Amino acid sequence: MGSGGIGSSQHVSGELFKMMTGVNLVHVPYRGGAPAIADLLGGQVQVNFDNLTESIGYIRAGRLRPLAVTTAVRSEVLPDLPTVGDFVPGYETSVWFGVGVPRNTPAAIIDKLNKEINAGLADPRIRARFADLAATVFMGSPDHFAKFYRRRNREVGQGDPGGKH
Repeated sequence: MGSGGIGSSQHVSGELFKMMTGVNLVHVPYRGGAPAIADLLGGQVQVNFDNLTESIGYIRAGRLRPLAVTTAVRSEVLPDLPTVGDFVPGYETSVWFGVGVPRNTPAAIIDKLNKEINAGLADPRIRARFADLAATVFMGSPDHFAKFYRRRNREVGQGDPGGKH
């Protein structure tokens, strides 16, 4: 089982699968997702719990065969592909990215950044590029993101490490 490195999302996704199924996979950590995919393509490893944004090009080119997505719901880009949770009840992992600033950043700066980032994410060219990478874009307010962050951390038992935003 290749991964982008020890503790990477690919590694954690694979370890969760191993834990929930009892399947014995030997973890082979790489220095990033690209070398792990290269060895998957070359047959040096047999499976990789990769981020769809990294592997979608290989899937579309027919070089990689996807088996399932690790998210709770099916991918809009690959709607016929099942979720791992379809055959391993309760399994779900996903990767998300957000923008953060230091705790004492003035509200006016946070509001300006939020407005500009949302405007960029609303641009049809940027949305099309994210869609091409099989990424889902979520826009919102700093409070919306803070609630999302706290909810996700509670779901994985992390508590609320960071305060308001």
